[in-house]
Amino acid sequence: MIPPLLLPDGMTEIVFAVLIFTSFAASFITVAFGIGGGGILLAVMATLVPPAALIPTHGVIQIGSNLGRALLTFAHVYWPALPAFAIGSVVGAAAGGAIVVSLPPAWVQIGVGGFVIWSVLSKPPKGLRDWPLLVGAISSFLTMFFGATGLFVATYTKSHKLPRHSHVATHAALMTVQHGVKTIAFGLLGFAFAQWWAFIIAMICAGFIGTLAGKLMLNRIDDRRFRLALDTILILLSVRLIYGGLRDLLW
Repeated sequence: MIPPLLLPDGMTEIVFAVLIFTSFAASFITVAFGIGGGGILLAVMATLVPPAALIPTHGVIQIGSNLGRALLTFAHVYWPALPAFAIGSVVGAAAGGAIVVSLPPAWVQIGVGGFVIWSVLSKPPKGLRDWPLLVGAISSFLTMFFGATGLFVATYTKSHKLPRHSHVATHAALMTVQHGVKTIAFGLLGFAFAQWWAFIIAMICAGFIGTLAGKLMLNRIDDRRFRLALDTILILLSVRLIYGGLRDLLW
């Protein structure tokens, strides 16, 4: 029996249980393979959470998930990647929040998916690692409409060619900053987080347990296998994004 306090209005116990398990699995996948959990969690939440609450609640949950991951791998964070990215995130979130009519989600999906596939199959631009402010601004602008831009940020992290532990740690730190800025923006725009806090905390706790389990897997794979797994997951998720965008446009 799940305490009623944890259930937002209209959410059943079965839906709650599915979302809790998904939060655990998403964090496990992200730590073990470097990316993918945020997109998976968003996809499941999109079918079970009211649209108006989807992006704001997903953002807060992702703060907890990424912050826990960053703290567990704190010694491996590549700090030079953060300052300019954080400034860009503020600019991007402010610009996104100022737009009343959102960008067509289908085009956002196709654009992000295509860019990520290109970055995996070809060498990222040599200067990508020198564009943290631009990457932060674009990804934070998109996350106000699309939610999970971890794929986009991963291309920036990947351009630094970091060892697997540093890649996971740095990406987690970058996403903590981005989701934090996004959550503040939604709060300023008037989203009422109050009735969702108990649910959000439960999801963050489940995600942290998944992070601990995923860290054990991360310690068992070498850099070559990690890179192969990372690229495979990036391509699969990008294909899913493009397919979803084309389906919305054509059907």
